Amino acid sequence: MPDLGSYSVYVLSAYGVSFVLLALIIFTSLRRSAKTLAELSDIEARRDAAREAAKNG
Repeated sequence: MPDLGSYSVYVLSAYGVSFVLLALIIFTSLRRSAKTLAELSDIEARRDAAREAAKNG
């Protein structure tokens, strides 16, 4: 590790905050993606059921 001198606390804390925020962004994106896919699946199922009901009369 390079010698950061008196700035080491600031540099390392900036890296720590960056990694935490990046992990939070990834977690939030994955959770939102799963929620969106579940909603889309529900919408498609209702659409298919409506088409089948209209087809059967």
